[in-house]
Amino acid sequence: MTPEDHRAAARALLRAEETRTQIGLLSLTYPDMTLDDAYAVQADLIAMKLAMGRRGIGWKIGLTSRAMQEALKIDTPDSGVLLDDMLFAHGATILKNHFIQPRVEAEIAFLMAQDLSGAETTRGDVVAATAHVAPALEILDTRILRTDPVTGRTRIITDTVSDNAANAGAVLGPQRHAIDAHDLRWVGAIVKRNGIVEETGLGAGVLDDPVTGILWLVHRLARYGQGLKAGDIVLSGSFVRAIEAPPGSRFEADFGAFGSVSISIE
Repeated sequence: MTPEDHRAAARALLRAEETRTQIGLLSLTYPDMTLDDAYAVQADLIAMKLAMGRRGIGWKIGLTSRAMQEALKIDTPDSGVLLDDMLFAHGATILKNHFIQPRVEAEIAFLMAQDLSGAETTRGDVVAATAHVAPALEILDTRILRTDPVTGRTRIITDTVSDNAANAGAVLGPQRHAIDAHDLRWVGAIVKRNGIVEETGLGAGVLDDPVTGILWLVHRLARYGQGLKAGDIVLSGSFVRAIEAPPGSRFEADFGAFGSVSISIE
């Protein structure tokens, strides 16, 4: 792909979000698209949003579970950028036409106390740079069709990454914990939709330790001369299956002693 191709794809994604109308698979339009191309499209998309007045507040990490990686035939997570208009209050109700095809996941959020960057960053550095961890829900959405109606082909990793890693929203529970107050591998959640248990999971489902997800992100960003900043929110990756969120959905994630978080879609 050329730089103009990257910008054209980013403009199409932005228009899709604004009009709530999905576009076709970029992997079909640009069959030679690489993962670097996809991140370039994402970068152009975020640059366009920043130019419109949005503000970066952190990052999300996706595709951390082995099952999701096998489904997409990849062996690495992906990442996207959190913007200020993506942060929703615990217990809030979101208008039903705010998203296109939302889904919800449960995960652990990291709130950074210090800047963190560099390819030599260690797990200990991640722990030292973290102010708090908190229960969280991530809201996913897709500005790209999940399946092409003609070929039957489904989205692949380049589609997802281009679309800001399907990033659409973050909800943090009110609880804040020191990173060493709980063994994050054993922090689990019971996720209910409209009072019915849909998913359960443990933090170990994220690369065996949510801290590993943060470390992966720092190492990936180092390739581009970037890093995490003090004050950033980082969603470390879901340890449950993404749950469909049609209008009229209320989600509650019970993390036990770690806390809870909820959101509704009108």
